[in-house]
Amino acid sequence: MKIIAKIRSPFCEKFGIPRQSLGRGGLPAQIIFEPEFRNPDALRGLEGFSHIWVLWEFSKAKRDTWSPTVRPPRLGGNTRMGVFATRSPFRPNSIGLSSVKLESIEHTEEYGTVLNISGADMLDGTPIFDIKPYLPYTDSHPDAVGGFTDGYVNYKLEVSVAPEHLNLLPENLREGIVGMLEADPRPSYQDDENRVYGMKVADFEIKFTVKENILTVQRIEKLS
Repeated sequence: MKIIAKIRSPFCEKFGIPRQSLGRGGLPAQIIFEPEFRNPDALRGLEGFSHIWVLWEFSKAKRDTWSPTVRPPRLGGNTRMGVFATRSPFRPNSIGLSSVKLESIEHTEEYGTVLNISGADMLDGTPIFDIKPYLPYTDSHPDAVGGFTDGYVNYKLEVSVAPEHLNLLPENLREGIVGMLEADPRPSYQDDENRVYGMKVADFEIKFTVKENILTVQRIEKLS
């Protein structure tokens, strides 16, 4: 398959990337098309849609072999489930599928027409294979059953962050970053209350601890 675009996102490392797209706050990102596909006609009519599907590659999770079972992190990393019953990146074909919000379509001098989106769960530079409009009348299923994931729908941490730390972040990123922290970026098998975790996002490093379902931000530093 041809790579049609790459994403410019605030996620510079895998740790901390939302496990699913469209989390609270939805951090901003851009879809930058490859030169061959910078034809605005290819996007004609897309401005009428609020959300899009993005088909992309787990470019940092490629393997030569595959396993029929994986260990979903939400189940603690010990319980095995069938690979096709999960969204694990370790698949026979390393393909991801995400729905994201289409904020705007922008015409730029350097990159041609770009898509400004929010709610992406992709590492910066992730290759994109295809984009399709999200169709509410057929893509939304309010009565759908989520299998073993239903028990985690309402799971979140309480986030404690001092105003002097939060104010270091650009205002348009605050809600999205707090939402990432609420979703608990730690591997599910790690529960050391004394461990200080570090997460890099949008040119900032965030240090935090977790105790009794309360995530406390210890400091936020601007990366050079």
